[in-house]
Amino acid sequence: MSDRVVLITGASGGVGRGIAHACGAAGWTVWIAARRRAEGEQVAAEVESAGGRGHFVECDAADADAVERVVAEIVTTSGRLDGVVLNATSGLSPKPVVFADVPLGELEDHVAVSLRGMHILALATYPHLRASKGSFVALTSEAGFEGKAKLSVYAAIKAAQRGIARSLAREWGPDGIRVNCVAPLAGTPAMDRAFAMDPEMASRILGRNPLGRMGDPATDVGPIVRFLLSDDSRYLTGNTLMADGGSCPIS
Repeated sequence: MSDRVVLITGASGGVGRGIAHACGAAGWTVWIAARRRAEGEQVAAEVESAGGRGHFVECDAADADAVERVVAEIVTTSGRLDGVVLNATSGLSPKPVVFADVPLGELEDHVAVSLRGMHILALATYPHLRASKGSFVALTSEAGFEGKAKLSVYAAIKAAQRGIARSLAREWGPDGIRVNCVAPLAGTPAMDRAFAMDPEMASRILGRNPLGRMGDPATDVGPIVRFLLSDDSRYLTGNTLMADGGSCPIS
């Protein structure tokens, strides 16, 4: 496990940062792709401190040319690509809006980053994952299973990502590539913003959580994603692991 090369998009903070920490602790080479340079470089340094090799590359997940350049740089520098984590999401994700009031521009932003972005990342990384018999992991949400009031577009996008992942698992399986999802519930700045915009959300979420707490991105969610990226999960594909403390009644 000490020589894996992985790419994590949207890893300049939150869950992506936690995943980067967990992969760094395994001694892996971790490429942080995000738009925020200062924060991304800080995460890369934290990966180094954890025992891995951290690299930051500035990238807009919705820009196909940028993603192609990043993947080419990774393969040129590190020699291969063993794992990919799709974590980038629209900055509008935590914004509560009733369905009837969702502006078309907000819908388009969700699609561009999370769906078109998934398509872009999959196309760019497929040949390299085929060469390494690697793993592709998408971060989805319990919202994609059960829906969320005032987060209808986010819920729809997350459900769509899971559908794409299950299809890719079937298409890419003969090439030795595994494709899975993780649906986390973790304390992040985005979740804090969501709670601030919808004060009743915290009580709704924690009120049904058997463990009674939000997950930690690095110690609760990160190791689960690392497992899916590793050979320990070599016979697991097309699944969604619910890293939510038992919060969601659907799995």
